[in-house]
Amino acid sequence: MTNTEWQKSTFSGSTEYCVEIRTVDGEVELRESDDAHTILRTTPATFAALLHATKAGEFDHHA
Repeated sequence: MTNTEWQKSTFSGSTEYCVEIRTVDGEVELRESDDAHTILRTTPATFAALLHATKAGEFDHHA
């Protein structure tokens, strides 16, 4: 995995505030664009599990 620039979700459209993601040194980093100093870092496997659970609706009861 190579280091990448911050990318925002295509679901964000043209809004300024969104979740952004990048890879750094083999890990995945996430941040909210309006709070760029707070960064969540995780492994690719954990991030993949989060995406899978989200797509499966495992967190829908929190909405």
